Amino acid sequence: MSLRNGRLAPPLLTLLVFASSAPAAATEIDFEDVGLSLPSDGQLYYNGADGAGGFVSRGARFSNEFTDWGGGFTSWKGWSYSQQTDNTTPGFGNQYSAFTGSGAGGSPTYAVGFPESEGLGGISTITLSAAHTLAGAYFTNTTWAALSMLNGDGFAKQFGGASGDDPDWLLLSISGYDAASAFTGSVDVYLADYRFADNALDYVLDSWLWVDLTELGAVRSLDFVLSGSDMGTFGLNTPAYFAMDDLVVTPEPATAWLCASGLVALGLRARRRRA
Repeated sequence: MSLRNGRLAPPLLTLLVFASSAPAAATEIDFEDVGLSLPSDGQLYYNGADGAGGFVSRGARFSNEFTDWGGGFTSWKGWSYSQQTDNTTPGFGNQYSAFTGSGAGGSPTYAVGFPESEGLGGISTITLSAAHTLAGAYFTNTTWAALSMLNGDGFAKQFGGASGDDPDWLLLSISGYDAASAFTGSVDVYLADYRFADNALDYVLDSWLWVDLTELGAVRSLDFVLSGSDMGTFGLNTPAYFAMDDLVVTPEPATAWLCASGLVALGLRARRRRA
């Protein structure tokens, strides 16, 4: 590589054009890498019981918090990953199953978020290695949450009520933050919505829904909060869980420009040495 008469020599110029125009490769965080650590028989989920405070999948860190209260009582919040397939059993004992019975596209592994509910401070966080644009991700309900909304249980009401007319809803809010921890925006996803005038339009999400996250811009981290219509003294009565899969991360174009800038600097230094 060289500079001729203060201009870029063709090989360097060609390389710079390529570096600045070549599409950045996207990363799909599908959780299959961490899923390999789950036993083929036994506990088909990870919830932070090892005290690690989270896990890393495809370079992104997913926070969680596990507490052993003694006497056999434990609790967790944040993120887990799972290969559970039970989409028929209601209740707390089935808190790690997606209502779809599998990950997006029938894959074995997916993530389960348990951020508790708005105002309680139990927010699930994803931290990326650097600021990136997100194409989107797939979301759905967990089995426990879906069956609770469809049928009601000892703690939460049946969505729509006895008449079917109650305007119930469950909302997942996804907030983005840049490398300086400044808020970049938020995207809302209704996991259930019974606010329609026509009850035939009411739904509890029972399939994987693709959600576009590009409007968040370049983000370093994401926070997730659930809110809903069925609230009690301690927050949501509805089980505050959701499932996510195939988060697609696209490196910022700035990465290519940094590479190109480095090549320019090398060329200029070479020119100075020859001067």
